[in-house]
Amino acid sequence: MTPRPNRPNRPSPGRSGGAAITDAELTVLKVLWEHGPATVRELLDRLGTDWAYTTVQTLVGRLVEKGHVRANRRGHAHVFAAATARDELAERRVEEVANTLLDGAVAPLVLRLVERGRFSAEDIARFRALLAEAEAKAKTTAKKPRSES
Repeated sequence: MTPRPNRPNRPSPGRSGGAAITDAELTVLKVLWEHGPATVRELLDRLGTDWAYTTVQTLVGRLVEKGHVRANRRGHAHVFAAATARDELAERRVEEVANTLLDGAVAPLVLRLVERGRFSAEDIARFRALLAEAEAKAKTTAKKPRSES
């Protein structure tokens, strides 16, 4: 499968994770994250859905266009691999939610996630370290004299 030419208003394939993805595309991307590179046929088998081969082919093609997946030729077939890491996409989506719903305020989002989450001792230790860094930055910023206008 050869990726289609770029459409207007879409990032070039070289830009990892540039464009938003649909739920169906995310389903395909999750399979690539969990099981590694695959051909369209292998993806179809791993998905466990009733999607047609051409549906999976179209979804992968879109992910290639958007820069979330890269294609490499193996014999007569293309092998597709995730080009965007799960954490990278999660970070982008969190930023998008903070910017679009909360006008850039991340505190309400973080607080809600912490309230609803289950965390290991390591997670909590990391949170404490990040909070300590944030607190130190806030104190440093508060102590700086404001320049006179």
